[in-house]
Amino acid sequence: MVGRPKSGLTVSAMVSFEKTVSSDPANLAPVRKEVEAFLATAGIADAGIANVGLCLNEAMANIIRHAYRGAEDRPIKVGAAVENGRVTITLRDWGNGRDPSTCCGNNDPLTPGGLGLNCLRRLMDEVTFTPQPDGMLLTLSCNGARCAASTNQS
Repeated sequence: MVGRPKSGLTVSAMVSFEKTVSSDPANLAPVRKEVEAFLATAGIADAGIANVGLCLNEAMANIIRHAYRGAEDRPIKVGAAVENGRVTITLRDWGNGRDPSTCCGNNDPLTPGGLGLNCLRRLMDEVTFTPQPDGMLLTLSCNGARCAASTNQS
């Protein structure tokens, strides 16, 4: 749901998109499309939207697979903000609390596992895992060429 800005998450003074969904993999595409639509209305260029959408999808899939071990009924809270051309995405889970930043990732596309984490690290300017007493908060942000504001806004 794209709508008026509302206060909420602490990663930005103003959160413009916020939604909580279940960890059902069927929610990946709809949430990605909603966030991408929000970013388009905020003036983010297509390349930036594609980068953020891919990273959002990978991060949610990792939460489902690793934090929730495939459970489809657990909450994932997604937030998105755009401030001065900087995109910030937050994902909050109430899973196992394991910090993925200690994992090195996988650079071999033919070997399963770890590619999502590499995707986040390569396409975002900042990837921060903040352990919570009952899960994890992931903050993704990008600016500049990766998530540049469109120069041909109408």
